[in-house]
Amino acid sequence: MDLDQALAVFVTESRELLADMESALLAVEQAEPKDELVNAIFRAAHTIKGSSGLFGLDHVVSFTHGVESVLDQVRAGALPIADRLVVLLLSCRDHLVSLIDTVASGRTEADAQLTASGQPLEAALRAYLAAPGGAAIPAPAPLPQAQAKALPAQTGGDVARPHDATVDSEHWHLSLRFGPDVLRNGMDPLSFFSFMDTMGHIVHIATVADALPDADAMDPEACYLGFELAYQTDADKAAIEAVFEFVRDDSRITLLPPRSRIADYVRLIEQQGDAARLGEMLVRCGTLTERELALALTAQAAAPDERIGSLLVQQGSVPPQVVEAALQKQKLVKDTVAHESRSIRVDADKLDQLINLVGELIIAGASVNLIAHRARITELQESTSKLSMLVEEVRDSALQLRMVKIGATFGRFQRVVHDVSRDLGKDVGLVISGEDTELDKTVIEKISDPLMHLVRNAMDHGIESAERRAARGKPAQGTLSLNAFHDSGSIVITVEDDGGGLDRERILAKAVERGLVEAGRTLTDAEVYALIFEPGFSTAETVTNLSGRGVGLDVVKRNITELRGTVELSSVAGVGTTVTVRLPLTLAIIDGFLVGVGKSVFALPLDMIEECVAFSAEPGHNYTNLRGEVLPFIRLRELFRVSGQSGRSENIVVLKHGDQRAGVVVDTLLGEFQTVIKPLGPMFSHVKCVSGSTILGSGEVALILDVPAIVGRCVNNDRRITGQAHQVLEALAS
Repeated sequence: MDLDQALAVFVTESRELLADMESALLAVEQAEPKDELVNAIFRAAHTIKGSSGLFGLDHVVSFTHGVESVLDQVRAGALPIADRLVVLLLSCRDHLVSLIDTVASGRTEADAQLTASGQPLEAALRAYLAAPGGAAIPAPAPLPQAQAKALPAQTGGDVARPHDATVDSEHWHLSLRFGPDVLRNGMDPLSFFSFMDTMGHIVHIATVADALPDADAMDPEACYLGFELAYQTDADKAAIEAVFEFVRDDSRITLLPPRSRIADYVRLIEQQGDAARLGEMLVRCGTLTERELALALTAQAAAPDERIGSLLVQQGSVPPQVVEAALQKQKLVKDTVAHESRSIRVDADKLDQLINLVGELIIAGASVNLIAHRARITELQESTSKLSMLVEEVRDSALQLRMVKIGATFGRFQRVVHDVSRDLGKDVGLVISGEDTELDKTVIEKISDPLMHLVRNAMDHGIESAERRAARGKPAQGTLSLNAFHDSGSIVITVEDDGGGLDRERILAKAVERGLVEAGRTLTDAEVYALIFEPGFSTAETVTNLSGRGVGLDVVKRNITELRGTVELSSVAGVGTTVTVRLPLTLAIIDGFLVGVGKSVFALPLDMIEECVAFSAEPGHNYTNLRGEVLPFIRLRELFRVSGQSGRSENIVVLKHGDQRAGVVVDTLLGEFQTVIKPLGPMFSHVKCVSGSTILGSGEVALILDVPAIVGRCVNNDRRITGQAHQVLEALAS
């Protein structure tokens, strides 16, 4: 791996660590105990500092060292981690994000503007360290390069202990198993040993090569070696552990101090993952010497029926507890197959290219199917049918690759709620559910900003101040809920608050004032609430940093509409407001249902179709009786002005969107079809009730109908006719 690749890995991993740091900081105040989260925050800062030093990013090292020093005092119990410190550490985390972004752009030198913006943060950190009980930690010397210094290595040898010491050795015992990617990540194991020699003396070292594969299978960038060390030093355990902090997450490192108990060696054997023979395992762990093992093997040769473990116990070389632990570990290693990580990073562009190719494959497969049916060759039809099933499986697998959990998007709002609530002087808690719900990566990327607007709007307009909540008998802390779930082939995201709700009369008065609604017109609650999505609409009395300018919610609706989704509002005065966003699972390929009107063909999303029924309605009526319920419908022939006369036997396709149902009248039902969605050009972006197009097997183009728009047109525009229809049905029933 060259330096540019290593630097790219550093940037990616640093961003992941900073995201984890933010999550831990937001949760640490309420957590009990806090030790695990504090250690996670410290580990993230320490790892970034160490990795930055390897690339010569001294400005990152310098700033991160101050953060690490404060966190070390928190770990030691000298500093309480309260709200003020959390806010400071979050700001430091944001500054680190800016520093890493600068490195990602190719600028590895310190930026003057960023340095200036970081100085107040460094001063605040020093103030904490200068406080009583918060003495600063001196900055460590840079890690020396692994060169020109020979180590007393004995490849394949044992960890010999001076004077054949038993478990009560005066030396530290270190068991090191570096991760296979440690070299790729820019970490050289020898550099750690060189640094250890500055703190003490490596008495003996044994190289464990059991994981070394055959030469043909060897990866030159992978680390296969483990090490067992006898180490003499006056440093404490924390100082020794700090040497390996850079690789702790990717490696297995165990330290046994001088005069360790037998139980410590038992645990070490249990942690060993090498399928070694019992004697070699005990030598490797430093529990016995090669001489002791040789004596045991000689005794075993004289008494072949005796087990090596029993002989070692009889000789007094090894306590029985250690032998028992080694035998159990040996059995576990034999019974367990180590599984390597099954996940890999794939460039998003490659996935997009794969989806495009699968779409072209579907179109080509539809053409082959059409030719096979026209040829009426049985064998060809069977082959194309099998090919269609395989193509469908490939399609589902390809789309599944782009499905990601929405939890990562939801998690980012923890920080938003934390910061905005403080800006507004409100106490707001965020409740997240449905974070495991999966959605197409492209949809998730485009829905993040609309959700941000909705969350901020709910906190600013929806949730009241603590005083007003107390006057209404509500808890002082407001609650904002984010939820996601699947419904009828779509994903539904709700943003719900327990605030004061929407003021219906105020919204209506503002709409009349602006000329959006005629005075005296009767509107339903849903129609009134939908007015707040009009461009420039706002009922805020004052303009703040968050709202009041009438910009935001109209953009939210437009962005959601571009994703072929819908947004709805429901509210109860004094109780709260719920915004419901309904989105398609994917933007690329769907299961469709083809219908015909004259010579024109249209496609409908299959998961939004409830059923198909024969057409029956009174002449001139735009509704029908569907098992005792009024079903409004729309004629596609009239909607799209298709020329010609209706067929003898028309059909109604019953559509469902959310809680609403409507029908479309068509001439013929053509059956299911794998639909590859092709977006309409800018020239046709104004066309209503159409969400895209697709290519049929014959090469012809079919329009994909916008079901939410059609259902809304039927239900909302024909509400008066539907009310009359109810009266007619009731009269017929009586």
